[in-house]
Amino acid sequence: MTSAPLTFYGFWRSMASYRVRVALGMKGLAAQEIPLDVLAGDQFKPDYLAINPEGAVPALVEGDQPALTQSTAILEYLEERWPDPPLLPADPRGRARVRSLCAVVVSDTHPLLVPRVRAYLREHGFSEEAGSAWSTHWMTRAAQAIEARLARDTETGAFCHGELVTLADICLASLFTLGKAGGFVLRDAPTIEGILERCEATEAFQQAMPKRQAPD
Repeated sequence: MTSAPLTFYGFWRSMASYRVRVALGMKGLAAQEIPLDVLAGDQFKPDYLAINPEGAVPALVEGDQPALTQSTAILEYLEERWPDPPLLPADPRGRARVRSLCAVVVSDTHPLLVPRVRAYLREHGFSEEAGSAWSTHWMTRAAQAIEARLARDTETGAFCHGELVTLADICLASLFTLGKAGGFVLRDAPTIEGILERCEATEAFQQAMPKRQAPD
């Protein structure tokens, strides 16, 4: 199948956008990134809502096809469309384990931290300090759960699953590498810290960092 040009709509500080950037880099895929300022409301402008009616990032457009949205769906699409190098294990149980680790980040934690949730909390009386405590609480709970699993499971290797980067590592780094850059302090999680160090030494993760996408 001939590849059509890829266009990627993202926000430089977005954890979800970061996940897609890393996956594109791991797959060796070039995509034109069109930056949106989520804090300024660019995602609600009519031209972008025509691409993604949810008004959220990321969105990936391949050629003239309708946009793919939601980072997990995009990651799975990239894995199926361009399977080499693989970002999921070959065996069904391993794939399920990686997807489970991803879900702790993408389904259970990240939705509590997005700008629209923080804005809602402020509108209902949360101070900046209370908002920060909210984010720290949920990230800490995620760290505790993931650390316990990684430290216990024999499938854990240099990375979340074995010796190669998988989608689980991409999701893990999206939460904690970006969280640390935003001031979150990861404590009592040596397994996670080791994996993050190895991820952060990888070119695709380095190139996806928010500081490299930040507007001038």
